[in-house]
Amino acid sequence: MAHAQMNAFTGQYPATKKVDQADDYFGTKVADPYRWLENDMADDTKAWVVEQNKVTDAYLDRIPFRSDIKKRLTELWNYEKYSAPFKEGGYTYFYKNNGLQNQSVLYRQKGDNTPEVFLDPNTFSADGTSSLQGIDFSKDGSLAAYQVSEGGSDWRKVIVVDTRTGKKVDDTLHDVKFSGTSWFMNDGFYYSSYDKPKGSQLSEKTQIHKLYYHKLGTPQSQDKLVFGGEATPRRYVGGYVTEDGKLLIISAANATYGNEMYIRDLTMPDAPIVPVVTGFDNEQDVVYAEGKTMYILTNHGAPNRKLVMASADKPGMENWKTIIPEGKFPLSVSACGRKLFAQYLEDAVSKVYQYDLNGKKEREIVLPGLGTAGGFGGKMNETELYYSFTSYVYPSTIFRYDIASGRSEVYKRSQVKFDPSQYESKQVFYNSADGERIPMIVTYKKGMKLTGKNPLLLYGYGGFNVSLTPSFSVSNLVFMEAGGIYAVANLRGGGEYGDKWHVAGTKQQKQNVFNDFIAAAEYLIKEKYTSKDHLAIAGGSNGGLLVGACMTQRPDLYKVCFPAVGVMDMLRYNKFTAGAGWSYDYGTAEDSKEMFQYLYKYSPVHNVKKQAYPATMVTTGDHDDRVVPAHSFKFASALQAGQTGANPTLIRIETKAGHGAGKPTDMLIGEQADKWSFLLWNMGLPYKVAHTQKVDISKG
Repeated sequence: MAHAQMNAFTGQYPATKKVDQADDYFGTKVADPYRWLENDMADDTKAWVVEQNKVTDAYLDRIPFRSDIKKRLTELWNYEKYSAPFKEGGYTYFYKNNGLQNQSVLYRQKGDNTPEVFLDPNTFSADGTSSLQGIDFSKDGSLAAYQVSEGGSDWRKVIVVDTRTGKKVDDTLHDVKFSGTSWFMNDGFYYSSYDKPKGSQLSEKTQIHKLYYHKLGTPQSQDKLVFGGEATPRRYVGGYVTEDGKLLIISAANATYGNEMYIRDLTMPDAPIVPVVTGFDNEQDVVYAEGKTMYILTNHGAPNRKLVMASADKPGMENWKTIIPEGKFPLSVSACGRKLFAQYLEDAVSKVYQYDLNGKKEREIVLPGLGTAGGFGGKMNETELYYSFTSYVYPSTIFRYDIASGRSEVYKRSQVKFDPSQYESKQVFYNSADGERIPMIVTYKKGMKLTGKNPLLLYGYGGFNVSLTPSFSVSNLVFMEAGGIYAVANLRGGGEYGDKWHVAGTKQQKQNVFNDFIAAAEYLIKEKYTSKDHLAIAGGSNGGLLVGACMTQRPDLYKVCFPAVGVMDMLRYNKFTAGAGWSYDYGTAEDSKEMFQYLYKYSPVHNVKKQAYPATMVTTGDHDDRVVPAHSFKFASALQAGQTGANPTLIRIETKAGHGAGKPTDMLIGEQADKWSFLLWNMGLPYKVAHTQKVDISKG
């Protein structure tokens, strides 16, 4: 009892003013008292951020084992990390982090020579908050365009270097967003962006994406508009040149689901842009092309995806030929060495098969176990490729694969201090409220007694066709070695079982996602993995919405909640940055009275009442221009005003940080240490006691 009183919130939340603001939706007046927090440029918003962080820091500083957890995280994090290598212009490139470097360094190596540093993002800024967010090479490898994100923003600058000298060879391009760079010979490259907002670059709506061609040696102001803009307004536009330089492939979309596809013959001057697929009812992506032959992955008439072949001369759907038909499980395809690699997701774990270009299956690639395989891509003349494999109990390992023989061998094994034989990861299935069977993977230390008092973190996402597949995490290891259980539920709205699974968690079926997550919590309690007093839930972005909705619908069910960078105001999410593009999943309050009422019923900001809530730490970044921090600011304000219980309802706002990409290592370690400290402290479990007890912490 004494410990429960110690972790109660005894401080004073900052005074958050309320304004007289209300909007009319189909005759319903909806108050929005914290609207002023949407203005990220205003002095009063900045002052509010400072005051909230003071309160949160003071609470976290009280936790006696916070420094111990941070020290343990730092110890485990400190090992060399490598990416899979890739070849460009006679060099083999790879990323490496010595252990605790804020950003991974890009190295290159010729033959067996000693690797040399090619790009060190740790030199981009003094505090490590600027990051390398992609690099693309010209076909001969002599030129490279790389993107830099500052403070975690989605807005990027593009710098072009001569790889032979390392010297910059062009003006820096600015205000590039949601884009790759795709070279056409050594003349220049294609990229995409929006016009720079007139107001806040971090929160103002971005609507019309444009595909440009930048010719080296000319100013960005002279870049040629290729597609998009006022003539063909689309929210997301991308273009890339096929490996042999023959075709420009253009994808255009208005939402996160459904895209049009166009092509241009680059062998002919001023060739027209030819439509392949128009309308947004389906998704299609060219995964390999040679000459005028394209291999297109599509869900047209195939919710789990199929691979078809098309000719650039007659690219329409009526001329497509199926190469790999739709199967029982969702399919993705990549190519290397003129072979196709079909990756299936079977109950959220990877199976991979090699095919020839005519669709003949050649072999299954035998993986080390049940987990997630990635990679299997490369250039058309390669004879080998590199892929990675990981699971919740298998640190990410890179394999070299010989395409002709099918032999795999370990290329780089993880050096993390972890003994997988001490842990187990098992898949269970449970029924949601409507009887739908949902998979979940539960991971913990072997021999653990399921007493119903084990601390457990349940994680979910459930949206945008995203599949949560097994991956190893040093942060989760710190929790599990201290007696914690880590559970991941594969909710509807994700892509684990194809389009039908995705659609079942969208628009006016979104409640299915929350029901799936709530049912996961109830299953874990019923099966004695944990109890209400030892259960935490977490999710980020769309997963932050998940946590926000579930904790407002069932505040009695959890002890601790971590809504991260969440979409919390479902009536206004489409007013900011690229939020309008999420409408396929969510619908908008302007669509219809029924859609407004559905959103209003679960929108986290609008469903906070005067009642007792779990211990909550909302997290966001002040530079998040994907899900603007106003969502989290308003939700935290509502929680602090509504909380009638003794549990803390705090917000942790990372400064000079965005939606998550490119965060420096020291920032990541600090975040994770605070998360586990807050969780154990509010469950009344001293970390040192839990850490020294090897198996059963039920007496915590």
